[in-house]
Amino acid sequence: MTEPAHEIHPPIRAYLVIAAVLAVITAVEVTVFYITWLARFLVPILLVLSTAKFALVVMFFMHLRSDSRVFSGLFAGPLAIAIAIVMVLMALFGAFVVGRP
Repeated sequence: MTEPAHEIHPPIRAYLVIAAVLAVITAVEVTVFYITWLARFLVPILLVLSTAKFALVVMFFMHLRSDSRVFSGLFAGPLAIAIAIVMVLMALFGAFVVGRP
């Protein structure tokens, strides 16, 4: 019996680039938190940025990029549902209303 062929992993340089992108996204998240005129849109912006970070970590560091699309769906599907539920609940309870204590 022969072993199944494995895909070649990206070079170390690719992992360093991804780590740098993750660091930049984190810096943008921290910066957005301190910009006061973005307070109304803080949660949606942070959700988008953290979703991008989640996707990068899952695709590269968990090697889902080279695995079956089913595994990617098992991560992305529930994440999309959770984000939708949080956004709907926040809208329902008025979290996006400016000037509310």
